[in-house]
Amino acid sequence: MQFFENDGLKLAFLDEGEGEPILLIHGFASSSFYNWVQPGWIQTLTAAGYRAIAIDNRGHGNSDKPHDRSLYTPTLMAGDAAALLDHLDIPQAHVMGYSMGARISAFLALNHPERVHDLIFGGLGIGMVEGAGDWSPIAEALLADDPDSVSHPRGKMFRMFADKTQSDKVALAACVITSKEEISEANMARITQPTLVGVGTKDDIGGDPHRLAALMPRGEAIDIPNRDHMLAVGDKVFKQAVIEFLKRNPL
Repeated sequence: MQFFENDGLKLAFLDEGEGEPILLIHGFASSSFYNWVQPGWIQTLTAAGYRAIAIDNRGHGNSDKPHDRSLYTPTLMAGDAAALLDHLDIPQAHVMGYSMGARISAFLALNHPERVHDLIFGGLGIGMVEGAGDWSPIAEALLADDPDSVSHPRGKMFRMFADKTQSDKVALAACVITSKEEISEANMARITQPTLVGVGTKDDIGGDPHRLAALMPRGEAIDIPNRDHMLAVGDKVFKQAVIEFLKRNPL
C-alpha cells in the first residue's frame, strides 16, 4: 500500500501495472483488497495492459476512519478520488466503481468531469437514482453488541462481512447512511462520458442496470447472469465486458 493525504485524512491506495490508468473505487464495507485484488480485477486489468489504481475509501481498508457521519458524503469521497489522481499526476483516467464506489464514481464525473474519460458502474443500477432500500438496519447491525442478535438479512450479511474484514464498524455505521445520497435523473443525464452499467441478475440491492444506462447519453448495460450483489463483482462475464468496453474507449 501507498499513502497520500486529503481533507486532513491519510488515505491508502494500490498502484499496479503500466498503461492507460483506471481508477478503481470499492464498495461499502469493502476495500481495495477485497473488492479488486481478491476477485482478480488487478490481475485482469494489468494483464490487459492497464495501470490499475485502487483507493481505500475513507473509513475503509488502510485509510483513516473518522466517526463523524458528515465526512462520508459521496461528494467528499469523490474529492478523495480526484485528489489521488492529482497526487499521481494523472489528468484523466478510466474510472470503475462497485456499489457505493459506483455512486462515488458518478459524483466524480459530475463534480470533476475533466478527470473522467469513461465510467463503469458495477452493482448499482437505477438504485443510483431511486435508492437501494432502507439502510438503517445495516447501521444498527454494525453497532450491535452481539452479532448473533442481528436478524435483518441484509444487516446480518454486512455485519458478517465487516467482522470478516476486521473493519471499524463505528466508521462504517457513520458511512452507511450519508454515502447513499441519490442522484436525480437530470444529473444522471449530465454524465456524457461512455458508461457501462453491470448488475447481477440476482442482485436485490442495485436495481435495473438498463434503466440507469438509458438516462445517460452514452450509457449501456450488461446483465451479470445468476449473480447476486456479493458475487457479481468477480464474475468472468463482467470482466470480459469491462475489458471490451475499455478497448472500445481508449484514452
